[in-house]
Amino acid sequence: MTAKQKTPQFDTKPVLELIASIEADLQRLKDMLRQPTEMFDPANPHNKGGDGKLTEQGVECCYRMFDEGKSRYSVARAMKISFAAATHRFNAWRKAGGEKRIRSLLG
Repeated sequence: MTAKQKTPQFDTKPVLELIASIEADLQRLKDMLRQPTEMFDPANPHNKGGDGKLTEQGVECCYRMFDEGKSRYSVARAMKISFAAATHRFNAWRKAGGEKRIRSLLG
């Protein structure tokens, strides 16, 4: 290179900050995936399908809350479902045998 040809000056600080931010976000994602999710978690997104209805896992989660003696109101709030839906699940839980029913596996 001659004296007349100069390489353009490039400020690397913003790029390095962006890379550090992306690496931090990726590490957070890795940590989230490493932590085992609580199988009996009313807030678990796997409890509802794409149509908003409870999945088999969501139904079992409701039933386990009823097993613990939770009220329909408590179940509705924890599962983010309507009181009518919780009442429907409560009646289905009783019909299935209540606390003596055969539990399904979660997860």
